[in-house]
Amino acid sequence: MAEVLRVGSRASRLALVQTEWVVARLREAWPDLEVRVEPIRTAGDRDRATPLADAPAGLGVGVFVKELEQALLAGRIDLAVHSMKDVPTRVPEGLEVEAAVPARADPRDCLLTSAGQSLEDLPRGAKVGTSSPRRRAMLLAARADLRFTDLRGNVETRLAKLEAGRCDATVLARAGLERLGLLDGRAWTVPVSVALPAAGQGALGLEFRAGDERVRGLVGAVDDPASREAVVAERALVRRLGAGCRTPLGVLGTVDAAGRLALEAYLVGADGRASLRERAEGSAADAPAIGVRLAETLLGAGAARWIERGNAAADA
Repeated sequence: MAEVLRVGSRASRLALVQTEWVVARLREAWPDLEVRVEPIRTAGDRDRATPLADAPAGLGVGVFVKELEQALLAGRIDLAVHSMKDVPTRVPEGLEVEAAVPARADPRDCLLTSAGQSLEDLPRGAKVGTSSPRRRAMLLAARADLRFTDLRGNVETRLAKLEAGRCDATVLARAGLERLGLLDGRAWTVPVSVALPAAGQGALGLEFRAGDERVRGLVGAVDDPASREAVVAERALVRRLGAGCRTPLGVLGTVDAAGRLALEAYLVGADGRASLRERAEGSAADAPAIGVRLAETLLGAGAARWIERGNAAADA
């Protein structure tokens, strides 16, 4: 009898595409493995209107992963596939998510307009549809004249709202557009000099029960060490800062061929008028320590005031 692996996924099209990509890699590595995908609707899928940052206290944390984690803890599934940027840096006791990270897609954001305009080309006072405090603050730092409107829903829904004239532009993760085959002439990739991505953006999170050595061995075959080390450093930084969903924080790690990790963080005031940008480097083997060290540098430079404001707003 073939070995069976039950894999949980959000029920959205993007989530299922990502999960099937992981499943294909697992089947390549383990030809005798029988993989069963079980779609699970999450709170974030059920409510596509409320901006996540405006959800009642606590409900916005892990809104796309909680039901999957509950299924893992209950033994209904063996593995959950997430967009890593959706996974809180503190996972429930009994689970782990940083043991294996598949090769990461391009982590940058894309600005989308009907005409494929760049940030510089947007007309003065253009209205940008996004519910992300990070994206709002970083775009304001680059263009103080921009206006914003909340825009939620899956990728296709937000693109439809853009085409319907609900806004002049929107911002989406390039990785999601690529995975859905929707990266086209409407998209302008935002340079990291303007906006750093959310921690883990572009990466997939493989979450399983701690101590499940069978699953650990299976997912180890799809691990990309450079992607894992970069993501581990990013998440360590966010964890040490205690940053929440309303903190306008971007962070990006990259690992070169020599095994050196460069980690950069960008923290912006909500109005875009003040910011901190710091960088740390070291051996990729020390990824967690590099993340903590860079967080300490930010805290020493006064980052706590922005983090406290963001967390207070999330709890309001």
